Amino acid sequence: MNTSHTELLPADFADDSRVWIYQASRLFMLSEALVIEEMLENFVKDWKSHGTPVKGYANLFYGQFIVLMADESATGVSGCSTDSSVRLIKDIEQRFGVTMFDRLNLAFQVKGKVQIVPMAQLSYALENGFLDGDSLYFNNTIQTKEELEKNWIIPVKNSWLSSKYLHTDTRAGV
Repeated sequence: MNTSHTELLPADFADDSRVWIYQASRLFMLSEALVIEEMLENFVKDWKSHGTPVKGYANLFYGQFIVLMADESATGVSGCSTDSSVRLIKDIEQRFGVTMFDRLNLAFQVKGKVQIVPMAQLSYALENGFLDGDSLYFNNTIQTKEELEKNWIIPVKNSWLSSKYLHTDTRAGV
């Protein structure tokens, strides 16, 4: 799996542009992805905050993550414009039978593919070698374009998971 998502991000957006990442409970099929990309394109084209167009960006990454971005140096994002983006994601959930708001499912890159691990099973996955400190984790808690570029896909040992789940005996490369 190619993890060079940064080349797809808009260069003309400020580093502090707001970012929202929604992780699907499964990989979208190609036919679904094409429809979703069209939905995202239409949403960004019509995205407004109090009647003013939002400088927005949306993309489907790795067939499973929807990334929305708003450059607030152009137009601030209001509660109503944020609500419209949530409605879009809920529409995608309903239309394609996926869950996009479950923060207890964590995503990792394992053998070149996105693998979802429920948080309740993370200790088991680490103890049994399915994951280790060097496993790549999709840190969906990031909030800015700069964080998206630098800290979205990071080793477990460099994430918030490290202090909670990694112990001296299970750390790889630490």
